[in-house]
Order: sequence, then structure tokens, then C-alpha cells
Amino acid sequence: MLAGTSGFAYAGWSPQFYPPGIRADRRLGHYASRLSACELNGTFYARPTPERLDAWAAAVPPNFRFVVKGQRGGSIRALYASPAESVPWLTEHLPRLGARLGAMLFRIPSEVARNDERLAGVLAAWPQGVPLVVEAQHPSWHVDETFAALRAANAVLCTTDLEGQEVPPDIRRTGPFLYVRLRRQAYAEAELDDWARRLVPFLDDGLDAYVMFRHDEDGTSALLAEGFAARVERARAPG
Repeated sequence: MLAGTSGFAYAGWSPQFYPPGIRADRRLGHYASRLSACELNGTFYARPTPERLDAWAAAVPPNFRFVVKGQRGGSIRALYASPAESVPWLTEHLPRLGARLGAMLFRIPSEVARNDERLAGVLAAWPQGVPLVVEAQHPSWHVDETFAALRAANAVLCTTDLEGQEVPPDIRRTGPFLYVRLRRQAYAEAELDDWARRLVPFLDDGLDAYVMFRHDEDGTSALLAEGFAARVERARAPG
């Protein structure tokens, strides 16, 4: 299991998570010494350059994994207009991360309802060497037809837990791993324990999982991510 947060470059995480006075260019290395994955937040706003990808890869150990949020404009173009052009534009530099590339997170805007043809175009254009996680928050996407299309493409359906949801979302296996985004501002201990318990059967079945917490102002979310593996082990314990 891999756990992390949305982004890492937050000065406000000192001193709770980062040491006081840590330089900005040392944050990622410290982050990677304590957490196993990071969902890169800035790539949603600007496609990362090859030089930036090289620097990120050099700052973390080989077993660390990055999940790159697809740049929002390119993702919309891929969904609405030109997947054959826009998907390569989104993904062409990502192999520079090598084994440290966990996946790209392709986010469908929450107001966009299901459209099987558009999703099929994205899936058909997607390169095999870039693992794909699809986040589709609109309820209309959560039907058997979507699940089947993702399974056929070996793509992962993102499980997103949002503020205001009365019932936690279902976890559905469509690809080679699970991807869970815990997006509430705060979680009670019992809520986190429940998420850990829900993941245990999948993990025990040999499936890996990413658990990614929303970033916050002071680094509490990073500490929750750091402690989540131990929470899963406690959930596994008999009795």
C-alpha cells in the first residue's frame, strides 16, 4: 500500500511535518523519506517540463511513486475534442519518471455527465506505458457500462470521498490497483479506521492501493497519510 497527499510544496507544513527552516528544494526529499507516494497538484495547472520531471525523479528513492494530475485544459480537450492529439500531449514526457511513475490521474469535471463515446476515445488513445486512473465524480458515470469500459482498458476507477457525502463511496476494482482520494477537510479516527478495514480484503487479495489525502494548511494530512499503513495493519489484526 502507498500513501501520500495532494502536493508536497507547502511552507505551512513546518514545523509539524517539515523541519523548521527547511529549504524549499529539500521538501520533496524529506517528504519521500516519510511517505511512499505523492499526487502532484501543480501538474493540474501546468504540464510539467522534462527538466522538472527529471528533478522530481532525482529527489526521491526508487520505490517512491508519483501520480501526475493531468493538466486540466489538455484533459478537457482529450475528452471533448481531440483525444488522438491531446492524450499524447498530456503524457509524452511522463516516461522520464521511469519506475517512479505510478499513474496519471485523469479528472473528468464533476459537472460533466456520462458520455460513453468520449470516454472510449480517451481510453483508445491512452498509451500502455502510462497507468491511468480516471476520476469521474458525476453519479451518472458510476454504472456497469463505465466499469466495463475501464476494465477492458485496464484503467483504474478512482474512489473519491468528498465533503458532504452522507455515505462513503463504494470501492470498485477495475484495474491493477486501487486509488482512493480522501478529500474531506478532517477525518475522525473511527472514519479512518473504517477506510482501513474496507481496504484490507483487497490488499489481502494481492491488490495494491494508493491512499491520497487532501493537502491542508499545517501538515496534519501528511501525518495522517504517514500513519495510515499502521492503521491498516491494526485493522488486519485478529479481534
